[in-house]
Amino acid sequence: MDIKLSPDIEKRLRGPIQRFVNEEYGVSLGDLGADTFLRFCLVELGPAIYNQAVADAQACVQERVSELSDICFADESDYWDKGAKKKVARKPLAGRPLGGR
Repeated sequence: MDIKLSPDIEKRLRGPIQRFVNEEYGVSLGDLGADTFLRFCLVELGPAIYNQAVADAQACVQERVSELSDICFADESDYWDKGAKKKVARKPLAGRPLGGR
């Protein structure tokens, strides 16, 4: 898998690479050297970093999904528990008084 960065990001990374190499090793890198080092890092280190990031994201999503049953839960069959009448209310028949037979 090739990790591609936009030209703007590559250009922005040149400076930090050049500074790091200069401060750590006392060597000055030009733009070509910094670009070459960046390509090496993307090819050799990039996939391992990418794979770890995907694994971390997957673990985070799985943790959130496992919490769904606690967050999004509706009680089932609680009609009778809420004090509903045990009889079904029916419309009275025409001509019959309420409560009479």
